[in-house]
Amino acid sequence: MEGILPLWKERGMTSHDCVFKLRKILKTKKIGHTGTLDPDVDGVLPICIGNATKVVEYMMETGKGYIGEITLGFSTTTEDSSGDIVERVQVDEMPLTTAIDQAMAAMEGSITQIPPMFSAVKVNGKRLYEYARAGETVDRPSRKATINRFVRTTEPVLNEIEHTVSWRFEVDCGKGTYVRTLAVDLGLALGYPAHMSDLTRVLSGTFKASDCLTLNQVAEKMDDQTIQQALFPLEYGLKELASVNIDQPLWDKVKNGAVLPLDAFGEQIDFPVAVMYQNQAWSIYDKHPTKENLLKPVKGLRTFQ
Repeated sequence: MEGILPLWKERGMTSHDCVFKLRKILKTKKIGHTGTLDPDVDGVLPICIGNATKVVEYMMETGKGYIGEITLGFSTTTEDSSGDIVERVQVDEMPLTTAIDQAMAAMEGSITQIPPMFSAVKVNGKRLYEYARAGETVDRPSRKATINRFVRTTEPVLNEIEHTVSWRFEVDCGKGTYVRTLAVDLGLALGYPAHMSDLTRVLSGTFKASDCLTLNQVAEKMDDQTIQQALFPLEYGLKELASVNIDQPLWDKVKNGAVLPLDAFGEQIDFPVAVMYQNQAWSIYDKHPTKENLLKPVKGLRTFQ
């Protein structure tokens, strides 16, 4: 079995839980996910199966799209609705929508984030969530994130009982963006503690919600032996890379893992490059790390025959 399965991850499950269950359903161990989704978040989680696990690292570089809700009025330990309340400030007056929109627009582009304590980032060999669960705090390295679009999609709603204000949003962002932290930082810009009160991933690279199957649907397709038709070719995981189609003479060299001259695939090629033969991707080539003007294969994607 080989291909990419766009899975609709349900809430209450970790990404690892999904992989564990799929190994049992699909009866194969060679499965990997393409980027962690928090247990409280549902949505698109592309899963790589068989040889497609070799493109996981390239799929993790792709952009993501989310819809969700931001709530002003209190912050939490996890930066979402599952955590304990850290700070509360009553919101008794509706913020101006112009102020909200301006603050959101100001966060578009390249920004710096500090990962939340409840995240999988490693510091000194341990995951941040391991420190957090032990009641410890550590200095967290800041990281760059790219926000392509961050917009409000509903009118703000004032909860007169909880003294909070909430509205829904859409965000398109680059890899490694913490949307929880985006909500917290937006609240700070508006003068209130805040958290992300709801989140769904609707896009991961080229995969959208309508492409996805649930675990139950995967099991059904496995039972009726139609699962392979539901998988996308591993080439879908290389959409972010340049690609080049080669002819028979060059194929004879590529399939033997030959080192090639820098211009073997033509001029003005971006590297790394996916090498295609007869409409299938076989190798990833990149510039040789020590030999100038040469290319070398850095990854084989399929078994050459």
